[in-house]
Amino acid sequence: MSTVTYLTQKGLDKLKKELERLTNVERPAISKQIGEAIEKGDISENAEYDAAKDAQGMLEAKIAEIQSKIANARILDESKIDTTQVQILNTIKIKNKKNNATMKYTIVPESEANLKEGKISVTTPIAKGLMGKKVGDEVEIKVPSGIIPFEIVEISI
Repeated sequence: MSTVTYLTQKGLDKLKKELERLTNVERPAISKQIGEAIEKGDISENAEYDAAKDAQGMLEAKIAEIQSKIANARILDESKIDTTQVQILNTIKIKNKKNNATMKYTIVPESEANLKEGKISVTTPIAKGLMGKKVGDEVEIKVPSGIIPFEIVEISI
């Protein structure tokens, strides 16, 4: 049974592009490697053939996984996102009450998380602790380094 994958349109487009690359570039390249290995003779003791077949198996598994994600994708409509309380696709400005540091994160589906871009997965402890809260709310979030008190300063899109 497949699980629903929540994505933005940008995330879905990225998955489709990756699937296209795997099927149109990677798959033919591995097929060529298998063909070349077969041409070299006895495949029962051919390491190149075994390596190419293993790579093909991993590639096909990855293609199947991406196809499943695309088939079960639900697009999140950014125009219907509410900013009265924290939810997925919101950009949240929070203040660490211990050291007064301010941070800004966008809460995104797990497959689109990228900390360098300030995008955290909805499954992270910080995102889970912020969900449903409003501006001015103070929350204590348990992270690997302990419990950190945060104040929600701003919610935007």
